[in-house]
Amino acid sequence: MTGAGPEHDDSAGSGTPVAAGPGPVFLGAQQAAGVVAAKHRGDFAGAEQLLEAMGDPRVQARGFCLLAELALTLVRAQTGQSMDELIQELSLLMADAAITGPQ
Repeated sequence: MTGAGPEHDDSAGSGTPVAAGPGPVFLGAQQAAGVVAAKHRGDFAGAEQLLEAMGDPRVQARGFCLLAELALTLVRAQTGQSMDELIQELSLLMADAAITGPQ
């Protein structure tokens, strides 16, 4: 993201609108959700294509980060847990998955 102008804003997610319509980080989050959905229905080739279509690794990272934050916010709203509690539980699940493999 080295161009000039609002369509090339490196501060995506800063809360400051820079152009009409969803910004790149929100489009990235939508694409990230598509990757996850494709994987869960067993379409691994489609998931890989969607991931490649996201392009730049920074766009991918920002999209997946926003998707994770939104998902955790949804869980927090349903469970009443704090974000710190959710992150701690998630960290324990990741540590377990590193040993036993994803469930």
